[in-house]
Order: sequence, then structure tokens, then C-alpha cells
Amino acid sequence: MSMLQDIKENKMYIGSLPLPLFLICSIIVIIAAQLDMLPKTLIGGFAVILPLGWFLGTLGQNIPFFKKFGAPAILSLIVPSLLNYYHVFDENTLSAAKMLMKDSNFLLFYIASLVCGSILGMHRVILVQGFIRMMIPMLLGMCLAALVGVSVAVAFGDDWEHAFFYTVSPVMAGGIGEGVLQLSNAYSNILNQDYNTFVSALIPATVVGNFFAITFTAVMSRIGEVKPHLSGHGQLVKIEFDGLSEALKDDKTPLDARAMSGAVMILATLFIFGMILEKVTHFPGPVLMIIATAAVKYFRLLPASVERGSQQWYKFISGNFTFPLMAGLGLLYIDLESVVKVLTIPYFITIIAIVFTVSMTGFVCSFFLKMYPVEASIISSCQSGMGGTGDVAILSTANRMNLMPFAQVATRLGGALMVISTTALMRYLHM
Repeated sequence: MSMLQDIKENKMYIGSLPLPLFLICSIIVIIAAQLDMLPKTLIGGFAVILPLGWFLGTLGQNIPFFKKFGAPAILSLIVPSLLNYYHVFDENTLSAAKMLMKDSNFLLFYIASLVCGSILGMHRVILVQGFIRMMIPMLLGMCLAALVGVSVAVAFGDDWEHAFFYTVSPVMAGGIGEGVLQLSNAYSNILNQDYNTFVSALIPATVVGNFFAITFTAVMSRIGEVKPHLSGHGQLVKIEFDGLSEALKDDKTPLDARAMSGAVMILATLFIFGMILEKVTHFPGPVLMIIATAAVKYFRLLPASVERGSQQWYKFISGNFTFPLMAGLGLLYIDLESVVKVLTIPYFITIIAIVFTVSMTGFVCSFFLKMYPVEASIISSCQSGMGGTGDVAILSTANRMNLMPFAQVATRLGGALMVISTTALMRYLHM
């Protein structure tokens, strides 16, 4: 049934609301924003991102041809960024969204929900095998991407040091917060130059890399549809064991509100535990949270009802808040102004080469590691995304949000290794 038929028959939904009710709610929010009356609280933030994300996601799902190449995710991320670039949103709207997205860090809550829910809902054997096998393409992809990226940049007349430190490294560093800001701090200390200069120089590579990672993922997802034997349909590893078919079945258990509320406490506890370990080990807290959650799952430390509640919570969050979250990320995290300043053909081609190399490394390695090529390539692409922001955009484009634990490890661990090795190399060159 087409979108127009749905509208005529009054069956059209925008996100979780019928079209008439969605329009009423949206109009009220717009009026409040124009009157500077949107509360700068979680309520105001949700009032901004929910209608924006639901509308763009629904629009993308109804665009012929492009909907098969990640249109819902791409529109949800790029359109708010473009609108903000042209100053469409007033200060009240941006402040309300900022309260939710930055001050309260809704992104971390979303990621923690997906990580804990997908890990606790995954079979123990699939979980362990997936983490072990993804390490090889992660490390190999990082090395090959650096080699190819520098080679392409040098072929266009760039200096190898500039290419590595200002193009390759920020693309592979794991996002802005954990990557670009850490690199900028290191560059500033080593070279005795202004910190903000490096931030503005590195961010464009991260943003452009994220865009092409989404693009490659959309193409790879489509390849999986055309050639089903290359796709695990959300499963990363090829593995056979007793109970596999049962483990891959969708859980049809009725929603348990009590178990889901318990899941929120579990994910909060595991996240905080990861932060405590970060203080002791100086290792990224989100990665430690993943390891802790995997250990809890492997040793069966939680009741089955709590694991089921965590999985149901994950499905609720990913099914209803993915596109609104991406709208908020596009609104506040994607700085198109900094990207426009460095737009050159060689710059684009270099970043395309980096992302393509990372993606294809996962694809090729999968044949030797008994992984599904499409899923392995998508996980590898996350290494060239914008950290958690990129993981959400990339996985939602491919409709594989259940791979979030693997994506987070590839992004956070791979990014940390890139930051450490880049800092060490710069320090060596400028001793």
C-alpha cells in the first residue's frame, strides 16, 4: 500500500502516531518554539527530536529506490544538519535539543540500551566467537587504511605526514569526543600550538568519513539483499552448534513491563561499572561496559527474565528512538560549516579510499574467518564513522542495530588504538 493510499484511508502513521495526531502535536511544538516557550528540559528536547526524526524516517521509508539504500537514516541525519546550517531553527529549539542530546547525553543512554540488550539477548557462543573473529579485520583494516589513505593523498601532491595526521587519523580515531578531541590535545601538547586550531582542522575528516561509511554500508546492505548467501541477516559469525536455530528465532514472549524497568537499572549499573573501571585502567569505559556485560552473559549471572527484559527494552528503544536520535545528532553534532571549508576533490577521494579499504578488509577477511561478508564489512565500516553517532547511523542504515556491541568495540577499541599509535608517532617525529 502506497503512502498516498494510507493517507486517504486514514491509516498513515508518522513514527508512532496517526498522521492527524502527529500534525496536532507538531503544530503545538512549533508554536511553543516561536513563542520561546519550549522548556529547556528532557521534555522540550524530546518534543523537538521525536517529530523531526519520525517525519524524516517515515519520508525516507517511502522514497522509491532510495529507501533501499538507507534513505531513512541518511535523511534523519543530514536534513537537520542542513537546516541548522541555513539557520532554520531558532535558539529556543536548539537549546531544548541541546539539553537532551548534550547535557543529558541521550546518545550514551541509547547506546547502553542497545549494547546491553543485544548482548544479553545473544547466544553465548555467537557472542564470544563474534568478538574474537572481528579483531583481525579491525587491526588489519586500520593498518591498510593508513597505507592506502597516505598513498592516495601523496599521489595528489600532499605531504605524507599531513595526510596521516590530518586525514587518516581523524577518520579512524573513533569519533569526535573520543578521537578528534584526544588527537587535538596530543597535537597541541607536542607541537605547542593552539588546541582549537587542531579541532577545526580534524573534524571535517571525521564528518566526511562518517558520510561515506554510511554510503558504503547502504550499498553493502543492498548487495546482501541481491546476493543473500553473502548476508547473515544480522548474524555476524557462521557457526553451527546445538540449539542454533532456536537461538536465532525472534522472541515472541509478551512484553514484560516489570522486566523492562529492571533492564534499565541493569544497563545503568553496567555503564557506571565501566566508568569506575575506566578510572582504574584508563581504558575506554564503554568498551569495559561491553566486556562486563559479555561476562555477565557468558557466566549466566542474571535470571532469564532479566535478560529477556533487556532484549525487549533494546527492541523498544531501537524501534522508536533511532530516527529521532539521529535527527538530534544531525542537529547538534554534524558541523557542515567546517566541512564546506575543506571541500576539495583530492580530499574527498582520499577519504573515500580510506573508508573503502576499511570496509573491504572486513568483507575479504570474512571468507577466511567464517563470518558473513556483509555483516563483517558493516562492522569494519564503523571504524571510519563518528564514534557512537556513526555506529547508530551506519547500523540503522543497514537495519542491523543488533550488531551494536561489535560496532562499539570496533569503534572504541580501534579508535583508542589509532589515537595511541598516532600520538606515539607524532611524539617520535618531533622529539
